[in-house]
Amino acid sequence: MGIRIIDQVRLHINAPTHPSKKFIKFSTEEMVSKRIAVIGGGPMGVATVKCLKEEGIEPTCFERTNFIGGLWRYHDDDLDGLASVMKTTVINNSKEMGAISDFPPKENVPNYMHNKQVYEYIISYANKFDVIRHINLNKEVIKVDLADDYDKTGRLRVAIKDLKTQTVSEEVYDGVCVCIGHHVYPNMPTFKGMEKFKGTIMHTHSLKKVNQFDDKVVVVVGVGNSGMDAAVEISAVASQVYLSTRRGAWVIPRVGPWGLPIDVALQRRYLDILFKYLPYNFVCWVCERVTNERFDHSMYNLKPQHRIWSQHATISDSLPIKLLSGAVLVRKNIKEFTENGVIFENDENVTECDAVVFATGYKIKFPFLSEELTSVKNNEVHLYKYIFPPHMKHPSLAILGLVQVQGGGFPVGEAQARLASLVLNGKLSLPARAEMEADIKAKREENKKRYAQSERHTIQADYIPYLDDVTALFGAKPNLFKIFFTDPVLFWTLWFGPSLPYQYRLQGPHTWPGARQAILDWKKRIVKPLKSDYEGEDPSLTILKISLFVFIFAIIIAFFVKVLL
Repeated sequence: MGIRIIDQVRLHINAPTHPSKKFIKFSTEEMVSKRIAVIGGGPMGVATVKCLKEEGIEPTCFERTNFIGGLWRYHDDDLDGLASVMKTTVINNSKEMGAISDFPPKENVPNYMHNKQVYEYIISYANKFDVIRHINLNKEVIKVDLADDYDKTGRLRVAIKDLKTQTVSEEVYDGVCVCIGHHVYPNMPTFKGMEKFKGTIMHTHSLKKVNQFDDKVVVVVGVGNSGMDAAVEISAVASQVYLSTRRGAWVIPRVGPWGLPIDVALQRRYLDILFKYLPYNFVCWVCERVTNERFDHSMYNLKPQHRIWSQHATISDSLPIKLLSGAVLVRKNIKEFTENGVIFENDENVTECDAVVFATGYKIKFPFLSEELTSVKNNEVHLYKYIFPPHMKHPSLAILGLVQVQGGGFPVGEAQARLASLVLNGKLSLPARAEMEADIKAKREENKKRYAQSERHTIQADYIPYLDDVTALFGAKPNLFKIFFTDPVLFWTLWFGPSLPYQYRLQGPHTWPGARQAILDWKKRIVKPLKSDYEGEDPSLTILKISLFVFIFAIIIAFFVKVLL
């Protein structure tokens, strides 16, 4: 096992970092300026407009609201297809790991940003790269289908409704980028007797403020991130909160080893190699033991049957104290509703309550896309790299932001947008359909084997492998073999430090001159908002030494585990 890991490290360092001739290749033909439509003015749409502009394209973005920023722009409205965070929401990934690859957040911004700060970050990015003038507000795309000359040109027809005048117009574009994400259409389950309940029933999609639950008894259904946030926030004003779960969940804190953000501590290349090539059950056993040292999931009725990395991470720092104080009580799934409450599984008594809040995820839907473009079945999408429909004769449709990673969504979405911009502009070509279908099938089978069966996991991917996979297609994955010899200090940080998004601007199209320094200075920017008198020393070397020790120790342990087994 130890030898296998060393071999895989060598293969990882020597992995191709330029477009593979087998799959995607650069075109040497002169590019013709194209018209590309972008649907959605949230963070994904903003990043896509910027990436298209980098390729010399003047995109047109359509946003149905009167603002940009998507769900990160808080609002009180509750409309179908219009997502928004709660007023108190704090993002679950740290600012460095969730940064856009050529736009680090300000040093003095907290490591875990409040939704208002995330929104300000998006607006700053849009202003810097002159994105806002390309976004048409109060314009809703109601249909996208093949243009009459699609077979020859690959063009798509887009119907746009002006929400101010209620008029509908049609335009033909060379390509379309769908950037609405997957937190749009709430998934509302049904239970026996639900229609009899006289209290309030709602989805977290509609939950903006919690003062409506003052002194009330509330049942929150679901233990994903939305469910945790809802239970914790509502418990501050409610007389009692019950957290209902079918299968439980492993709850991971935001604060990790050394007081670092958990993603900064864990999302490192050497750890990614260990997680991938050590026995899966062994890795999960170690992580579960560490997680249970914080609080015993069995004692709190939260331990699931699946392993810790067989679910999308559920993040909460506040839940343990809420459970210990009794403000939140964990219960089984709801069996049925009554007029004044619910009956939980394994309980014959009615638990009286005033409201039930469903934190049961979202349905993936694209009501404006014709069936011939793409379809969704059982919340599964059939997309190459979670972006391109493989059956289309011309790759003129890209669905972006439709992947869920254990990490920051912004850098992943931006990497998708960079790839899509090159493909839509004709600079890169996609593989043959058979190869794309095989890739989709392999990923789907891999996810089914690893993850607990849930509609939540149909678009799941790992942060570092997915970013490497996508950026390698257009030559932006860092060449670690070359860097090892030419810049050992940078290599050390890339391999043993946090896997920061800035590394994908070291090479390939549209490099960023500040990428190297941003990678080396990661610790300074993490410490800055914590210590106003911080003078700039870099204590990360100690952490890297510890990381190296852990890496070597893990290889030795892996070797003995293999021998003993």
